[in-house]
Amino acid sequence: MLKENIKQVAIDDEMKDAYLDYAMSVIVGRALPDVRDGLKPVHRRILYALKDLNITSRSSHKKSARIVGEVLGKYHPHGDTSVYDAMVRMAQDFSYRYPLVDGHGNFGSVDGDSAAAMRYTEARMAKISEELLKDIDKETVNFKGNFDDTLEEPEVLPARIPNLLINGSSGIAVGMATSIPPHNLEEVIDGVIKLIDNSNIDITELMESIKGPDFPTGGSIMNRDEIIKAYRTGRGKVRVRAKTRIINQESSSPTIIVDELPYQVNKAKLITKIADLVKDDRIDGIRDLRDESDRDGMRIVIELKNNANPDVLLNQLFKHTQLQDTFSVIMLALVDNQPKVLSLKEMLHHYLQHQKEVVRRRTIYDLNKAEDRAHILAGFRIALKDIDEVVELIKKAPDTDTASQQLQDKFSLSERQSQAILSMQLKRLTGLERDKIEAEYSELQETIAYLRSILANEEKLVKLIRDELLEIKETYKDERRTEILNQDVSLEIEDLIEEENIVVALTNFGYIKRMPLDTYRSQRRGGKGIIGISTREDDFVANIFTATTHRTFLFFTNNGQVYRLKGYQIPEAGRQARGTAIINLLDLDEEEKINAIIPVKEFDEDRYLVKVTKQGIIKKTSLTEYDTNYTGLQGIHLRDNDELVDVKFAYNDEDIIITSRNGKSIRFPVDEIRDTARNSIGVKAIDLDEDDEVIGIGLSNEGEDLFVISENGYGKRTALEEFRPQHRGGKGVITAKLSDKVGKLVQSKVVNSEQELLIITQDGIMIRVEIDDISCISRNTQGVKVISLNDGDSVVSLAKIDFDDEDEENLEEIEEE
Repeated sequence: MLKENIKQVAIDDEMKDAYLDYAMSVIVGRALPDVRDGLKPVHRRILYALKDLNITSRSSHKKSARIVGEVLGKYHPHGDTSVYDAMVRMAQDFSYRYPLVDGHGNFGSVDGDSAAAMRYTEARMAKISEELLKDIDKETVNFKGNFDDTLEEPEVLPARIPNLLINGSSGIAVGMATSIPPHNLEEVIDGVIKLIDNSNIDITELMESIKGPDFPTGGSIMNRDEIIKAYRTGRGKVRVRAKTRIINQESSSPTIIVDELPYQVNKAKLITKIADLVKDDRIDGIRDLRDESDRDGMRIVIELKNNANPDVLLNQLFKHTQLQDTFSVIMLALVDNQPKVLSLKEMLHHYLQHQKEVVRRRTIYDLNKAEDRAHILAGFRIALKDIDEVVELIKKAPDTDTASQQLQDKFSLSERQSQAILSMQLKRLTGLERDKIEAEYSELQETIAYLRSILANEEKLVKLIRDELLEIKETYKDERRTEILNQDVSLEIEDLIEEENIVVALTNFGYIKRMPLDTYRSQRRGGKGIIGISTREDDFVANIFTATTHRTFLFFTNNGQVYRLKGYQIPEAGRQARGTAIINLLDLDEEEKINAIIPVKEFDEDRYLVKVTKQGIIKKTSLTEYDTNYTGLQGIHLRDNDELVDVKFAYNDEDIIITSRNGKSIRFPVDEIRDTARNSIGVKAIDLDEDDEVIGIGLSNEGEDLFVISENGYGKRTALEEFRPQHRGGKGVITAKLSDKVGKLVQSKVVNSEQELLIITQDGIMIRVEIDDISCISRNTQGVKVISLNDGDSVVSLAKIDFDDEDEENLEEIEEE
């Protein structure tokens, strides 16, 4: 007997069917909103329960526990936490653009604080929620049985407001998710009216009314193009920024004030994140951070150090914190109980179709009521016309049933009319009451005619919807909170910053800073120099360059990537300051290190970037390939164990000279290098010995002499004419006579006698010397002492001070102190 009840099924088929049933239950019954009223089942049940309990916007607040119990016991058997959490969100003005519940007590905060327990808080229906439930008693929507079929609940609410768009929705179902942003009620209703007036309207015309999402917390949307995409396709990523102000006062340091946050950003976590970034040295320049928010609004105060650039620091905060956040738009909703990604027009269309159905069913309901009442009044009119005969008939009848039947037979009345006459009070026989009956009957005939005309004429029905929507708009409209910006027309920070000559220094450990050029005064050959930067133990200045604040800096890393910054985006610091970690400014990998910095004024078509690697590989690429706002591009494709050493500007009519660590140099024409794309691998420039590597490159147009400096501070200047041109790929010729006293070469520069050099040591000592102070000598010599080093110190880098005529006509020489 037991075996006969056993059914053999394949386990994979059973699991597939069971999972599908579960998935559809979650999709339809819990996670996704209905396109018609914009509500998930739990929200719809909360509002219907409030109506059942008569807890409207005009009644007093009732305990939340009482409301949750009503919802849980009658309609939503999924736990009190799920019901209360949903109701809490419906009451939060930072979660809902138009809250549907009026909460009394602690309903949480934008800091992520939880609401108080349901036994402490109270709630009632918000006024706007009554528009969602309006006319529900007029058979405007279908009802279904609750979970145990003991009660009925609505399948959908009449929703006289377009709730799905004005409040949005978010939820994760099985295999899909919805994320619909909130909008401004006035704009959405204007959009619905435009669709009513023109069913062929396109998204562009709709966006004249519905400009974009309108978040309850305000903020600024930066990419309008993505809004258009989301409205057309139902998917997009909207970038939202906090609204900030920069306050500059002469008596105090710059201050950034945050007045509004992106939607769904936790304020307390945001402040903690900023504090952690400062603590970890990922953001430098913040002196104090405090939250001054109160019941009047949001206010986060970020006080900066005196030397901090507030515009650059604000951009860092936008990059590293949720002061700039992305809202993923997925306009997924249930259409006829099927999940569907909808465009903006489709959402409005489905809402409008729902309103047509609601108004039509309401009209039918009102018409039936009017006709029913008119039928009764018609019986009264007949009875009043022959009242004496009617009274006599009733008096003679032995019982009520007989009187009713005789009235029907004698005056051609229906059973309902005869029963109504028998129940009529004597006061209705007075002349005044007769007049009231006639007036009511006449009025009902006009109402019936009007209601029938609505049902017979689609245009009249739509006009009624239009008029009612305009009335709702006037009642609930408010100002837009989220502004929509077009980033392409926003003011460039560069326009606000004065152009000035600067020195940019980058340490081996990746700390960068900019300083005014006149920080360093000229000294004679053999001077001791001044402390140019305070470094951490074992750190030293690896690169130093001169440019202006408006130059574009291209940062080339050892692995061949190229990043970009404007000069003013590099934080300014004092002469002995360490600077800012470069990882705060560029998105570098853990092992990535800056090996070359190129300041660019204009991306000329006939200009090239020449790149050379440690293994002697060279590559030439048009400068225009780097004219992009993108950063982190591949600048050269490297072979195994190779690194990018240096990068130079070049023209085809120039010669290039490459120097190696062991004192060899090769000179050949630039046009021997074929122009290739950014990420190509390059060709051989110099044939190196096994223990040798390239230390630098120079161009013939940069000067008349080649200057090299060794690690022990010996430098020399040699005329370029001593380096005869060769073909690319040769061994080269001797550049300097090296020994243990001199040490290996560190770097090379092509110079002229009018220029100056900055020489940097491992201990952070810098000396600025004039080229003319260094004698020009032949190739096969060791050079002269250029900088006196302390014990254990060594030269690590060399920078040339060389400005265009537009940058500086005459470099002012600052006399020795």
